[in-house]
Amino acid sequence: MCYGTASLVVGYFVASKWKKTGVHTPSEYISVRFGEGAVHFYIWIMMGVRIIGSAIALYGLSVLISALMPLPDGHMLQDPETGNLSVTWAIIIFGCIVVLYTMAGGLWGVLMTDVIQFLILTLSVIFVVPLMLIEVGGFQSFVERAPDKFFDLVAGEYTWFFLVGWGMVNFFMIGADWAFAQRFISVRNETEAKKSAYLFGILYLVSPFLWLSPPLIYRVIDPSANPEQAYILASRLVLPAGMLGMMVAAMFSATASMASSQLNVFAGGLTDSLYRAELRPDASERELLWMGRLFSLILGAALIVIAIFIPVIGGAAAIVISMSSLIIGTMLAPSIWGLFSRSLSVSALWTVAAVSAVSTFVLKYALQETGFLSDIPIFSGISAWAQNGGNAVDLTIGMVMPILVLTVFQMVSRGENSGWKRLQTLSAERTAHSAETGDHPFDPTPGWVVVITLGVISLMMFVVAAVSDGTANSLLVFASTTLVIALIAGYTILRIMRRRWRQ
Repeated sequence: MCYGTASLVVGYFVASKWKKTGVHTPSEYISVRFGEGAVHFYIWIMMGVRIIGSAIALYGLSVLISALMPLPDGHMLQDPETGNLSVTWAIIIFGCIVVLYTMAGGLWGVLMTDVIQFLILTLSVIFVVPLMLIEVGGFQSFVERAPDKFFDLVAGEYTWFFLVGWGMVNFFMIGADWAFAQRFISVRNETEAKKSAYLFGILYLVSPFLWLSPPLIYRVIDPSANPEQAYILASRLVLPAGMLGMMVAAMFSATASMASSQLNVFAGGLTDSLYRAELRPDASERELLWMGRLFSLILGAALIVIAIFIPVIGGAAAIVISMSSLIIGTMLAPSIWGLFSRSLSVSALWTVAAVSAVSTFVLKYALQETGFLSDIPIFSGISAWAQNGGNAVDLTIGMVMPILVLTVFQMVSRGENSGWKRLQTLSAERTAHSAETGDHPFDPTPGWVVVITLGVISLMMFVVAAVSDGTANSLLVFASTTLVIALIAGYTILRIMRRRWRQ
């Protein structure tokens, strides 16, 4: 819900600013506002962290799905130790799927995957929640059997301070992370950019009650279960085989959409800011398209290789968490600040990076129990806080320090920075060009892809229901609901096409 609140604030203050800049990619914004040196800094640091993070997600998904896929002895994809699908082969297969549709579809491929997995997962969870409540004996029984303080809003180190700080972290993440910013840039106008953030925020305020109910309910059914497996265990308990398979596929799609978003945005950044800006300024749009696909392939291969070696480099998750504490404030706060401030210069960005890096080193390493500063008496108080502060330390590094530095720069800076002037010039040029060319023509193809996919899924569920034993009713309801959604979506597309033809 902190995520949802942050998105509403982004929608009100930030989303339209991205569209107003007139840039085509977030990397172009950084180039115009802060210079090429900042672009390379952003691309390489953010790309490394995001690719590693996506690789860990791909590895985790492969471990989860492999546990549900037993294979016969001697099968080439089997792990002899578990008898299931090999995690390595799962990573390769899933990673190749992500790379192929990202190369083929670009941002449209990413967005259509998001839509389809959202619909299928939502439908599946809508079925799971009432079935889980029936399994546990009703809502009242669930509340009575839950452990003490199970429904407290805050607990342990997750304090109100943490929730406020987490909301701030997500504000900068949603407002400036390149995967989010690309969506604000790519819509038709500033109003649509706001709407996208508002819809995202409203869904995240409401959906946690739906999404998180199955594992919460499963907690009272099997308290000894691994919390990380509670969601899939709850689904397996109540869902028919066909719907369970569909939910697993949608979970794969959800994780894949995250990875493909990163591949898409960084392939675009490399194409725009490296290939075109540095190597081929006169490259045609077709050439740039193929270079974007090549960069997607290279980044995807790196993603797969890193995911395969995650068990070997078991500290990768800790590295990502530490780097994220530095990157969210260091890189994203200046980006948002630069959308509003006329005077902010690239010097502020480098200073934020330096201060955050030093703060991370001192608080996360030098003042820890074995750090070289921990035994110095004058640092005893701050050393104790650094060792026991938990999330507060990360929030201080990732949010407080960057905001303080940017505030100081804002107070001492005067006049309009050259980067701000370049951005205003670009915005005026692109706005004038858009006014001359008018709106982009409506392309129904992505919508029809979603409609056809939902229709095929519905037909598959009807077939599964026909051959199932004892679970046909649930499958028929699911298949019918999916078919109705597909028909409504198709009818809506036809109405839009008819209205455009009349105009």
